[in-house]
Amino acid sequence: MPIDASILAARGTRRMPLIQSGSVRHTLAPIQPKSAYAGLLLLFGDWEGAHTAAQDIHTPDGSYWHAIVHRQEPDSFNSGYWFRQVGKHPIFPAVLADAEAILQRFPSARVKLPAAWSPQFFIDLCESAVRQPGSPLESAAIEIQHAEWCHLFDWCRNPM
Repeated sequence: MPIDASILAARGTRRMPLIQSGSVRHTLAPIQPKSAYAGLLLLFGDWEGAHTAAQDIHTPDGSYWHAIVHRQEPDSFNSGYWFRQVGKHPIFPAVLADAEAILQRFPSARVKLPAAWSPQFFIDLCESAVRQPGSPLESAAIEIQHAEWCHLFDWCRNPM
């Protein structure tokens, strides 16, 4: 099934929580490619569905979605494991560039990014942000996570 334009419109405005939430599998028919479907389930808050879909995708993209799912669980050890399976994903430079721009809007979050995108650094940042609800750090982490989601979703739909 192709991805509906209304779903893509939500991509720009919808933000995922930093930790897991409910299920929407019944509202999203399986979409191809399966890696894009896993991302949509995650975006729309279906943690279990995204986990099931991601663990059935035996590629770096599937491992990336699986890592995000476990970051939201939150299970930093398991998330780190899946990010190690990803290796250096082609979207990392774009995620880093967006994270730098986002953090300029949140100077009071006081985050210094590493020179190259580090999934483990972001796992740790998200864990800190969750302990500070409503903080600039939490807001920045949510925005960075959204940028990461957008890049990975776009990559899964049209790998370069």
